[in-house]
Amino acid sequence: MIDKIVLASSNQGKLKEFHQIFSAMDIQILPQSEFKVSDADETGLTFVENAILKARHACAATGLPALADDSGLEVDALLGAPGIYSARFSGAGDAANNRKLLQQLEQVPSAQRTARYRCALVFMRHAKDPTPLICQGTLEGSILTSPRGEFGFGYDPLFLVDPELLEGRSLAAAELSAGQKHKISHRGQAVADFVKLIENYLR
Repeated sequence: MIDKIVLASSNQGKLKEFHQIFSAMDIQILPQSEFKVSDADETGLTFVENAILKARHACAATGLPALADDSGLEVDALLGAPGIYSARFSGAGDAANNRKLLQQLEQVPSAQRTARYRCALVFMRHAKDPTPLICQGTLEGSILTSPRGEFGFGYDPLFLVDPELLEGRSLAAAELSAGQKHKISHRGQAVADFVKLIENYLR
């Protein structure tokens, strides 16, 4: 029976979210930093490919099952960018990423600023697992012209969640509480599927 899973991430925002999400499960989630595991080279061309690379890397380094996610923002006016490069869009962190996104969308009207968050979550029992568990989620919205809210991380201050998901309310992802966000977020959706399916992988 699996009772420990390595979380293949060094992103503090993601670590916090996953600890909150999995707090009710009888499985201990350990960040890869506890094992001094370096970040994997993200050479994939899709979120799924990169998540598999990260999970396999953590499994090989620790000998434990691993959970990895790769997620990011797709902006339609930028032909899907920043996409898999979301975390390193500017090369200088979240604030710089947000500034660069606003600069690139400066001349784009509100109706054409549609976007979505995507998440690919991959669980591997070992480094050579031929059938990893892959779960995905999507959160639709659009990009604001200025940041709002104090919560979340990444592009959350600029991401206006589709009001239909919030009973008509107009809120940025960074204005949602952790509980509100988990219920509708791309990562929350992927984790919900993971929780439904993981029992078959724990035997």
